[in-house]
Amino acid sequence: MHPLLSQKNIIVTGGSRGIGAEIVRCLAENGARVAFSYSSNEEAAQKVLESLPGEGHLALAMNVSSEESISQFFEKALAEFGNQIHGLVNNAGITKDNLLLRMKPEDFQQVLQTNLTGSFLCIKSAIKPLMKNKGGSIVNITSVVGQSGNPGQANYTASKAGMEAMSKSIALEFASRNIRSNCVAPGFIETEMTGELTEAQKEAILSRVPLKKMGDTHDVAAAVAFLLSDQSKYITGQTIGVNGGLYM
Repeated sequence: MHPLLSQKNIIVTGGSRGIGAEIVRCLAENGARVAFSYSSNEEAAQKVLESLPGEGHLALAMNVSSEESISQFFEKALAEFGNQIHGLVNNAGITKDNLLLRMKPEDFQQVLQTNLTGSFLCIKSAIKPLMKNKGGSIVNITSVVGQSGNPGQANYTASKAGMEAMSKSIALEFASRNIRSNCVAPGFIETEMTGELTEAQKEAILSRVPLKKMGDTHDVAAAVAFLLSDQSKYITGQTIGVNGGLYM
């Protein structure tokens, strides 16, 4: 049997840690050649790069809130891949949480610029090579809170809900070109950030999750790999919730 993503070149934004790093590893393990971005931690990105099976992978710095930086990243990644890509994963993002009355307009704007506008610009950069390739798959990493809402995260939830709606529009626009666009919306996933929660905080979270456990990063990565693969060739405009039943 051929690996799930054999012969596919995939670009992943924000691949140096947490969910992003696991996505990069999972794609490489499934036969893909991966180019991923990191924002500032070159050492962490290099560790991920060195851990990947296969050859031809690439880690490049990119500021996803900067159109110029995105342009430079894609130029280098596409040159490395001979201008042939088969998929894009928009994972890079930030949070600047605060209650609405305390949230500064610049904190609202920066989260939207990074998460939503950044994803839009990455899709713009990837779409022509995907069209030239006569097909491909875009996967946007959104969030359960983009569907359910969450106090203190008006900016983040708006950015993730916006990504989901944008993804559907792109699915409609490019279906005739055999380009699919879907989202994966993680719920509570065990990462470095959730590792800092107290036991009481974890219990409060798990009381809301029907499966009574947190997910792990591979749960998210496996869903992404599936949507990038030909096994999901009739799936577009959808959001797969990886949330243990927290939101249905």
